[in-house]
Amino acid sequence: MDLVNHQFRLAARPVGLPKPSDWQYTEEPVTEPGDGEVLIKILYISLDPAMRGWMNDGRSYIAPVGVGDVMRALAGGEVIASNHPDVAVGDCVTGLLGVQEYAVANGGAVMKVDTSQAPLEVYLGTLGMPGMTAYFGLLDIGRPQDGETVVVSGAAGAVGGVVGQIAKLKGARAVGIAGGSEKCAYILEELGFDAAIDYKAENVNAALHEHCPRGIDVYFDNVGGDILDAALARLSRNARVVLCGAISQYNATGAMKGPSNYMSLLVNHASMTGFVVSDYGDRYADGAREMAEWLAAGKLKSREDIASGLERFPDTLLRLFKGENTGKLVLEVAGD
Repeated sequence: MDLVNHQFRLAARPVGLPKPSDWQYTEEPVTEPGDGEVLIKILYISLDPAMRGWMNDGRSYIAPVGVGDVMRALAGGEVIASNHPDVAVGDCVTGLLGVQEYAVANGGAVMKVDTSQAPLEVYLGTLGMPGMTAYFGLLDIGRPQDGETVVVSGAAGAVGGVVGQIAKLKGARAVGIAGGSEKCAYILEELGFDAAIDYKAENVNAALHEHCPRGIDVYFDNVGGDILDAALARLSRNARVVLCGAISQYNATGAMKGPSNYMSLLVNHASMTGFVVSDYGDRYADGAREMAEWLAAGKLKSREDIASGLERFPDTLLRLFKGENTGKLVLEVAGD
C-alpha cells in the first residue's frame, strides 16, 4: 500500500498553553489492517478542551498520551480497507483515531454513522461526544424542571450551546454566559436562549442577579474559576451544579483556583456533581437517537466551526483556549 500517513505526536508535556516545540510532525507508511481491524482515511478531527488534560502526566479518568505517541483525538472518516465482519469498505465511522491522516483501528472500537441523516462532522459535535455530554450531564445530573432557570457557562461552545437548547426543550429558562457580543447574539438569536451574559463586558455577579431573580436551579459549568464562584453565590434552594469542565484552568501554571463560595451548597441544600460522558457509554445510543430526532425535527441546531489542513492543528487547537471558536471546533484534514 503506497500511502503515507502524516501525524502529530506529543513531543513534550506542555507547561501552560501548548507551544510548537511540544509537537512533532511525522510521517510513516500506512500499514494494512490486521485481523479484526479496519483502515480509516480520516476526514475530520474533533478538537476538544479535554485534549489539554490528556497531555498531562497525572491521575485522571483516562491515561495520559505518552510522549512520542500520536496525539489522542476523536475523529471521523471513511473505511478504505477492512478485516472486520461488521465494518465494510465505504462505511463512515467515528472513534479515538488520533491527529493523523490514516488510522488502523479495531473494528469493534469504532462507531458506524449514517451520513445520509447528518454530515460526518455533526457526529463529532451535536451527535457525538459533546452532544452526549450535554444530554446526559443536564438531564441525568441537572434534572431541569418546567419553569426552572438553567445557567450554562461556555454557552456558545459545542457543549454549552446544546445544554441551553435542551433546557428550553424541557421547559426551563436558559441563561448563557459567553465571551463577546457576537457569541451572546448567537445564543440568543440562533439558539433561543432567554438571556445572555457577556463575561468580557459585564459584571457576571450583577448580571446573574438580574437574569436569575429567583436564583439558579441548575448550573452547568464548563469553565470553572471566577464564573463558577459567581454562579455558586446565586444558587436557589436544592440547586444542582453540574461540573463538566474548567477550561479557564487547564493551562494554568500555578495552583488550580477552586471555588471559594462552596458553602452556598450547604446553605441552599444544593449538590455539585462531576462526570465524564464515558460514564454513560451503555446509554449512548439512546441519547444519540433522541438527539437525532430533535435535530431532524428542527428542534435542535448544530453549528460546526471548521478549520482546514492537518498541518494547522497546533494553532487551531489554541483557538479553544483563546475563546475564538463558536460551536464545535473541527479540523478538516484536507487543506484548502
